[in-house]
Parts: sequence; C-alpha cells; structure tokens
Amino acid sequence: MKVAIIGGGTMGKAVVQSMLRKKVAGKQDIIVSDVAAQSRDYIAKRYGIQVTDDNARAVRGADAVILAVKPQELVAVVRQISGALKSQLVISIAAGVSLESLCRHLEYRVVVRAMPNTAAQVGKGMTAWTSTRELSGPQYEMARSILASMGEEQYFADEKYIDMATAVSGSGPAYVFLFIESLIDAGVHIGLPRDIAGKLVIETIVGSADAMKKMAMHPAELKNMVTSPGGTTTEALLNLESGGFRSLIINAVTAAYEKAKALGVN
Repeated sequence: MKVAIIGGGTMGKAVVQSMLRKKVAGKQDIIVSDVAAQSRDYIAKRYGIQVTDDNARAVRGADAVILAVKPQELVAVVRQISGALKSQLVISIAAGVSLESLCRHLEYRVVVRAMPNTAAQVGKGMTAWTSTRELSGPQYEMARSILASMGEEQYFADEKYIDMATAVSGSGPAYVFLFIESLIDAGVHIGLPRDIAGKLVIETIVGSADAMKKMAMHPAELKNMVTSPGGTTTEALLNLESGGFRSLIINAVTAAYEKAKALGVN
C-alpha cells in the first residue's frame, strides 16, 4: 500500500510512526508533503521516507491520501490535489470538516472523515471515523488498517457522531491531563514531593483505566468498590460533587461539541 500524507505536523508524524510500527506500509511506500523545509528534513532523516513540498506530486500513484492539516488550511490543500485524484482513498483528520464539505471542495467522493486523538503519537489513540458510500470493500479495510495502527478505532455509519466523538475522545486527553495536573498539585499541597506525587497520580490513572477495561464493570460499580462508608474517599467525593465536578465535565464536553460543529469549512 502506497500512502501520501499531506502535512508533516504532529498528527502527520503520528501516522507515519504508527504505520511503520505496525508494518501497515514500508518506508519505501510512504511520502510526506509539507511546505516547511525544516519539517521535511526532520521527517526524511527520522523515518527514512520520501518528502516533497508538492502536494499534487505526493498524491499521484498513492493508494491512500491522508490530509493531516488544520481546518483553515484544508481548502487550499484540496484545491492543489483534486486534479490528481483518480481512484485514491482520501482520509481527512481535519477537525470539524464534514464529508459534504470535503467532497465538494475535492470534487471527489471516495472520502473518509476521521478524528484521532493525541495518544495516537504513542500508538494508544482512539479514532472515530465515518465515510462516504463510494468506498469499495478493500478501501474500507485500508482505511481501517491505517487508523487502527494508531490505536483503537470506531466506525460510525452516521456522521453526526463524529463531532460528538471529537468532544469526548478527540479533546478528551486535555481533560485528563488537566485532572492529572490538578491531582499532582493537590498532592504537593498536602506535602508530597512533586516527583513522587506525579508518579502516584500517573500510575493511579493508568491502573484505573486498565482495571476498568479488563474488569468490564460500570464506573459507578468500580467507584463504589473504593468508597467505604464514612471513609476518606467518601469525603473526597462529597467535595467533588458539591463543587459541581460532574456538571463541569458535562458542560465542558457540550461546549467542545458545539465548537466542533462550528468549525466546519463551508
């Protein structure tokens, strides 16, 4: 499988790393196009793959084209490559840009819209995706293998769920990082050395997520297993609920969802 990646930023590099690590494509099969010479030089040296500053050239001969650019850059990019599209699979990871908008600007309909998150950089991402009906069976599987190389993937037949997933899993790592930062600061506040507080918090977060995945229990059940009547956890949870913790999370995700819908390129 030959893959062209337009955009050598963070997510572009994450796709390259993931495909090479999972052997979805070899070094000789990947080309990255980026306008920045510094980015091209880094990618060529770091991964040993082809680079170019010509988007149309990158697309020609590719089986799959991945648009790893910001929403505000997308229109200019698709105008450069639309004439070079013949039968390639096009995957866009630009936040908030609908399939309808992508197809209209590309004048092409073999398109996937995907929303990975930042954990894709270490192969632990969560990607929500959807596609037009024009994908063939092999192209669907091609898209799935590329996205699965970055971690877990979830296909949605109805595109409306992509903006919702953007607000939950796309933006989600930032919520988790904020919680981690706050929990570390709390540990320091009560007297723990910062490095030790950091280790305690990170291992607690990782262990809790792993336990929930393996035990396949509702989070409320797992929470209750930790919470003894009149104990320390009960007191902590009372303060979180009194401060509107649950409502703040719901409101934050709702705000992110509304923003995702508003980001769409017309």
